[in-house]
Amino acid sequence: MESNSAKKSEVSDVYQPEEYVKIAHPEWSKNAAIYQLNTRQFSEEGTFKAAQKQLPRLKELGIDIIWLMPIHPIGNKKRKGSLGSPYSVKDYYGVNKEFGSLQDLKNFVNEAHNLGMYVILDWVANHTSWDNDLVINHPDWYDKDYKNNFRPTPWWDWSDIIDLNYNKPEVRQYMTEALKYWVNEANIDGYRCDVAGFVPIEFWNNVRKELDALKPVFMLAEWESRDLHAKSFDMTYAWSWNEAVHKICKGKADVNALYIYYSWNESAFPENSMRMTFVSNHDKNAWEGTMYEQFKEGLEAAIVLSVVGEGMPLMYNGQEAGNAKRLEFFEKDAIKWQDHKIGKLYKNLFQLMKENTALWHAKWGSTMIKVPNNVESKVFSFVRQNEKDKVFAVFNFSEESKDINFKESLYTGDYKDFTTKETISLDNNFKLKLAPWSYKVYIK
Repeated sequence: MESNSAKKSEVSDVYQPEEYVKIAHPEWSKNAAIYQLNTRQFSEEGTFKAAQKQLPRLKELGIDIIWLMPIHPIGNKKRKGSLGSPYSVKDYYGVNKEFGSLQDLKNFVNEAHNLGMYVILDWVANHTSWDNDLVINHPDWYDKDYKNNFRPTPWWDWSDIIDLNYNKPEVRQYMTEALKYWVNEANIDGYRCDVAGFVPIEFWNNVRKELDALKPVFMLAEWESRDLHAKSFDMTYAWSWNEAVHKICKGKADVNALYIYYSWNESAFPENSMRMTFVSNHDKNAWEGTMYEQFKEGLEAAIVLSVVGEGMPLMYNGQEAGNAKRLEFFEKDAIKWQDHKIGKLYKNLFQLMKENTALWHAKWGSTMIKVPNNVESKVFSFVRQNEKDKVFAVFNFSEESKDINFKESLYTGDYKDFTTKETISLDNNFKLKLAPWSYKVYIK
């Protein structure tokens, strides 16, 4: 008869938990801030050369990863606007002359590396322009509609592109080789992958393996799915975070929307994964409104939460200059650069994030812990802490002043106020009055 100890050993072996995330995040991503650079609008010239001149400024701002929007030639057939969408790719191996030459791109990447920054390219794997060479040379590589015609992505108004068919092994091989080409040729550090969920996950799993064989890469998916974190992507979009904070700031939801997001993020997504938190990007700015339109009086609080809460913060170019216009998407519409308080806020937040290990990402950082308060539908409060560092953050996400007290002692201790730089001791009797849409971040 089998002993109980033998049974226990067998059960232990069978049900031993495994690490869900199989990829290794690059060490340099542990406390990184990411910056989306729209080359067309980033400067009056709209070129890599002009953008390269601003790299020292981005480094000083605290940026680590620069995400360049698609750098490839843009299709002419069914083009939108006079310049077209960068996401309508005509040649995966080419560089858009509007932005400069291949050597200009290489120079940009080299200078970023010299400054201790990293560059990822925006990659459009799901679809191409109507006049991509693949249409002529390999028409069978594309999806067809019920009339056997090329088709854009179903249901969307993406009339300037047509979908590739990833049931074709040749499509997967071609796209994998193209992705490897830019790592080898331009020494880029990874990719932001457009509508990544529209492309089969096993394709991305293989791509990550082949890219990592060349150099450690960082991969960002424009998608929101735990499955992409296992073998493909370091980071996915936190669309749900953006939506929750947006609704709160518009008066269409209360703080419960954030409890839902963070509960889902902690419970459903793997521990050693990264989510990208943001108040703006090219889609939001162009089609839904500026950061001011989106977040109103709650903008600064939203920015602070995007950095001190869990997630890697994204800055869309122009935010640091207080850009208050919807940048044109298919035309030239250069950013007007100026010093601005939003830029100063981001710079101070990025510095805090780099110095305070509790605010780092994935396995390197600390999980947020809710600190109960007396007005929980309006005030969001939490701690992030480890053996070395601690942050206690409180946000009044409402249009009324709030007198706040806290119900547990997790927050107690001696801190420095992030805004005033004053030292303060918080005990069990600590009470806080916060103005509408204001915040406090205490650093230990």
